[in-house]
Amino acid sequence: MSRLTRREVLKLFMAGAGAAMIPWPWRTFASAATASSPDLVISQGTSPSTITQAAIQALGGMGRFVSRGDVVLVKPNIGWDRTPEQAANTNPEVVATIVRLCLDAGAKEVKVFDHPCEDPRRCYVSSGIMEAAKVAGAKVSYVDSRRFRKMDIKGEVLQSWEVYQEAAEVDKIINCPILKHHSLARLTMGMKNLMGLVGGARGGLHWRLDQNIVDLAAFFKPTLVILDAVRVLTANGPQGGSLKYVKRFNTVAVSSDQVAVDAMGAKLFGLAPEEMEHLRIASKRGLGRMDLAKLRIKEVTTNS
Repeated sequence: MSRLTRREVLKLFMAGAGAAMIPWPWRTFASAATASSPDLVISQGTSPSTITQAAIQALGGMGRFVSRGDVVLVKPNIGWDRTPEQAANTNPEVVATIVRLCLDAGAKEVKVFDHPCEDPRRCYVSSGIMEAAKVAGAKVSYVDSRRFRKMDIKGEVLQSWEVYQEAAEVDKIINCPILKHHSLARLTMGMKNLMGLVGGARGGLHWRLDQNIVDLAAFFKPTLVILDAVRVLTANGPQGGSLKYVKRFNTVAVSSDQVAVDAMGAKLFGLAPEEMEHLRIASKRGLGRMDLAKLRIKEVTTNS
């Protein structure tokens, strides 16, 4: 597994510093208007809530993905005892907006939980996600270690693993990861975020990590993926800590194709999608498309 080189990090810093002067990397593929429904939407603006709502609306609205009476799991990254400014967890405004839109679409209940790497009580509070999601109407809970069950993953590498039962019982999963650097995976995005729904000796999953996260992605099959790139941790991930490695991209990417979203995340970070091994594996297995040039991508810019 490769890591970002110093040159790649410096290149990313320069791209972030000059974002107002040079085209963003997806512009090769994106259009302000598409002839038919887009496969993926990129939304930019200064308000995390506004750009999230605009992106989902441009993809057809939350009612396209959530039906009346659904029990929905909104799965953010709440892995670390870090504030939103430190960009180690999903932006709480993004999470709250997703919860609200699910309820507006008729969801019976919206659940929010994660299996953090650090103390859940601190992570849920420091991240701002517990308060924001509760105010939006979600049922926010800590993972109960007694509720993990060994389930058949039936993957190419991962045959079975301990899965959080509640995650397996919901009608829909909306995966809302944050885009950030990861010391082992290079980047963590949508598919990697699903590791927060499993238990057991998760450290063992880092052996053949790329294959394992693809197996988990095939098992959970999220209905929608909303990638938070409002603030991006460019180095020292996944936990971060220093603000000097945080860059504001003020962007979210949304798609029902989990491979496409991760491919766009790599592109936003300054990497070619094919540089990410898990994307090559997932694309070859037919879980989605990583060739952005073959996707209908719509760009939305908001004034707030």
